[in-house]
Amino acid sequence: MHKNSVAIAGGGLAGLAAGCGLADAGFRVTVFERRPYLGGRASSYQHPGTGEVVDNCQHVLLGCCTNLIDFYRRTGVEERIRWYDKLTFLEPGGRRSEIAPSWLPAPLHTAPSFLRAACLGLADKVAISRALMALAPALPADRGETFLDWLRRHGQTAKAIDRFWKTILVSALNEDLDRVSVPYAAQVVRESFLKSAAAGRMGIPMVPLTELYGAAGDYIRARGGEIRYRAGVDSFREQDSAVGVRTNEGEENFDYLVTAVSFDVLARILPADGEGAKLSAILKQFTSSPITGIHLWFDREISDLDHAVLLDRTIQWMFHKSRLIEAREKGSGSYVELVVSCSRSLVEKSKAEIVEMAVREAQEFFPEARTAKLVKSTVIKEVNATYSPGPGIDEHRPKPQTAWPRVFLAGDWIATGWPATMEGAVRSGYLAAEAVARQAGVGGKFLAADLPATGLMTMFS
Repeated sequence: MHKNSVAIAGGGLAGLAAGCGLADAGFRVTVFERRPYLGGRASSYQHPGTGEVVDNCQHVLLGCCTNLIDFYRRTGVEERIRWYDKLTFLEPGGRRSEIAPSWLPAPLHTAPSFLRAACLGLADKVAISRALMALAPALPADRGETFLDWLRRHGQTAKAIDRFWKTILVSALNEDLDRVSVPYAAQVVRESFLKSAAAGRMGIPMVPLTELYGAAGDYIRARGGEIRYRAGVDSFREQDSAVGVRTNEGEENFDYLVTAVSFDVLARILPADGEGAKLSAILKQFTSSPITGIHLWFDREISDLDHAVLLDRTIQWMFHKSRLIEAREKGSGSYVELVVSCSRSLVEKSKAEIVEMAVREAQEFFPEARTAKLVKSTVIKEVNATYSPGPGIDEHRPKPQTAWPRVFLAGDWIATGWPATMEGAVRSGYLAAEAVARQAGVGGKFLAADLPATGLMTMFS
């Protein structure tokens, strides 16, 4: 056994971030991944029904995601992200409103385009502005109130809630506003909408997700590490000077173990008694929320937009993959992915029902889709996509350290200070790597600094 060897259970973003950090610090890293590819919930694969390479769900990042950007830079894929400064909001019928930064200082940088937005009335904009001013100075404490109740208490109109707050927050937090804690919602708004113009820029991968995150596997292997596919961790036991890690390949000993899996998977591999039972009781406080991605291929181009926010219907986002993915840009037709976050209403529906709904709604937003022929389609449901960020959940989010000195936790659900996002996952991996390095007496800091506030927001930093 190599000195300072570490096993990482899970090849998603949390595990890969921990692995890259620890490989840099001189650890011999072995990543165990049940699937035949990396990325976890942010992965892609060749869909057997369509023959197409599809992402399991569209993932985007913002300029405020400093650790995710650091991870991309570290693994050499930063140039595979395409950045956008403008968001287009579409109403049924096709009317567009665009939100983009201006020369004004933060938090006023989007004010001119916000005031011009046709999708909101004057009363809606006044109400939204008043609520933004309340959120700008600092994050509110978690007092058990949902964000929907907070919005109503702050005089938000029905249209402001449906077309602004839901649009931003349901997609970001993958949960309905009546289940979201106030601090989580406030953090999203402050970090992405108020803090600076750079913080709100949106980045979209130009390659399939597994190609993006496969580079992290190469990074680990180049530093003496190993990636083992189709080999999930089934259990572990801490010994005097090692951790016994059992997979379908047998049991091996490592100096340290980082479990970088979802809370429900972790519950299945914990020891059944003692400290394992205590951690299992904490994990029972977590619930999950689903995301559904609807992939449609049309025989002709249905829009000149790369992406759009869709208002007042079930589908919430359109990502024009044939314009976004480099390998598809010269092809004909339109390949679009339509995303429904917090998609509980779709979990029990059949693929045919979901596709019929999606095509019908797409035709409302994109007139060209009414005459286009649907060539093929598929639906991907991530039933346990993220943990639900409800009031009071923060007190149950554990730190990377556990009762076992050689076992550490990573995953977007642990105490990162961020909700369940790719940024939160990478932060968790870096925090776990720092904890392992401290325990080993090696030291090292991997967590990147937050994006600084600019303009008038510097008064609140």
